[in-house]
Amino acid sequence: MSENKGPSVWEGFKAFLMRGNVVDLAVAVVIGAAFTNIVNAVVKGVINPLVGAIGTKNLDHYSSCLSSTCEGEQGIQILWGSVLGAALSFVITAAVVYFLMVLPMAKYLARAEARRKAKESTHEVIEVTELEVLKEIRDALVAQRGSGHDER
Repeated sequence: MSENKGPSVWEGFKAFLMRGNVVDLAVAVVIGAAFTNIVNAVVKGVINPLVGAIGTKNLDHYSSCLSSTCEGEQGIQILWGSVLGAALSFVITAAVVYFLMVLPMAKYLARAEARRKAKESTHEVIEVTELEVLKEIRDALVAQRGSGHDER
């Protein structure tokens, strides 16, 4: 019979699922799905009525006809209003993610890095000062031995 040389497939799968980045990714997907509903509500509740002030309230109704007759579902229609609505949703989502998540995190990481560098430079100054004090003590001991204190 063959010996079991490593973790089983099930143990490997459990380790994969419990890895931090997989759990973080799952949380991000769930939050992203909920966030999508908010963005869609903003687009339909705020952006579409603003656009509707100059035309129809629903961006999906904006279209262009490529054929000679476009009645109902007949003809070739380009629904550029739907594309515009999706583009607006994307821009709003990207702006919210950037301004509410990416930018604050970048500022936080920059402050943390500045604190770490300041702490390192302070630690370096302390180490240099301690080294200088130890050198002075050594020099004083050498001077004492050389001045005749060890006569017996």
